Amino acid sequence: MQRRPLCGLVLALAACLVAPVAAWAKPFHYRLDPERSVVGFETDFGQSVIRGRMPVDAADLTLDFDAVTASQVSVTLNADGARANFPFATQAMRGEAVLATRQFPEIRFQSTAVRADGPGALVTGEITIRGVTRPVTLEARLFRDEGTQPGERDNLAIRLTGAVSRAAFGATGFADMVGDEVRLNILAHIKRDN
Repeated sequence: MQRRPLCGLVLALAACLVAPVAAWAKPFHYRLDPERSVVGFETDFGQSVIRGRMPVDAADLTLDFDAVTASQVSVTLNADGARANFPFATQAMRGEAVLATRQFPEIRFQSTAVRADGPGALVTGEITIRGVTRPVTLEARLFRDEGTQPGERDNLAIRLTGAVSRAAFGATGFADMVGDEVRLNILAHIKRDN
């Protein structure tokens, strides 16, 4: 299904003309559709790339289209459910030298600030991996379904992209074969709570 980008987390001019401003003058809570949401990641593996996915256990999203800085995002990932495109990479990634999922089965992200940035937003927060918490900034873009009316915000998709250093979290295993930078590409389908 084709998606059409919204103008970030800021009300589009067309939406202001179609819908009364009062209708959007408060934050909205959204719930995640985990079946349609994907947390993708990749890292370098010599001349190749290891790609994988990780399930989302929980997500709490509040979006304020009138005051973007009032938006909040909280996500819990199931690190033990992570899968890589190479079977041996999946086992190594979950092992003690990388994610240590027996001891740390979850990865958590909590936003601390959201600000508009061109057609999207920058979401700054804290991510906890292997019990270590570090700051991270993700780029966010919102999309609505093709064919929906301007200003329709009941069913959206949010794409978050960014990168983390696995060494910063003590996930240093296989450093001679696997790159340090882990690139994130998260697509979350969300539905507004009534």
